[in-house]
Amino acid sequence: MSITVVFFLSLLISFIGVLPPGMLNMSAAKISLKEGHNRGFMFSIGVCLVVCVQTLVATIFAKYLSEHPDVTHILRRVALVIFMLISIYFFIKARKNTTTPEIDDTVQSKQSRFFQGIFLSALNIFPIPFQAYMVTTLVSFNWLTLDHTSIGAYIAGAAMGTSIALYIYILFFDNLKNTKLVTTKNMNYAIGTITLVVAMVTLINVIRS
Repeated sequence: MSITVVFFLSLLISFIGVLPPGMLNMSAAKISLKEGHNRGFMFSIGVCLVVCVQTLVATIFAKYLSEHPDVTHILRRVALVIFMLISIYFFIKARKNTTTPEIDDTVQSKQSRFFQGIFLSALNIFPIPFQAYMVTTLVSFNWLTLDHTSIGAYIAGAAMGTSIALYIYILFFDNLKNTKLVTTKNMNYAIGTITLVVAMVTLINVIRS
């Protein structure tokens, strides 16, 4: 399979994986609305950098993770705790916005948003088992070979698909910025709700397994 096809397969897989509302894309939209596109893009770059590392790890350990579901089970438990804490954080932050005046924090540097993107993306460990499963599936269909060139193309596609999905969220919420729906309080409630739903789904999966 040519590296071009591998690239676009990975792009599509990552785009679909990131497109549903989640902590990262909603955070990118929120930062862009409050501080401008440049800082939203810097956040997205940080996210994509970690996605590259996570995809590399998933590609390398795809076979191992598929043969050791207990490792995936542990990752789910860790993710459950992380997303519960994040959800609580955003709900508290949204509640504070209803009782105290909003403080303008646009003085945040682009570098701080870049590292925030790295940090939040690193907390989101779901891409590792997801990409490991997809890599294993593609290999089983002979659509992907685990050589250096193909792995590089797959990682590049994952980063591009993630960045496109984040950019769509930035543009979409930019078009809604003058509506009452898009406020700091509502964005915090939205992120908190999303992470809570993800935590609940993870809890169900942990209990079932």
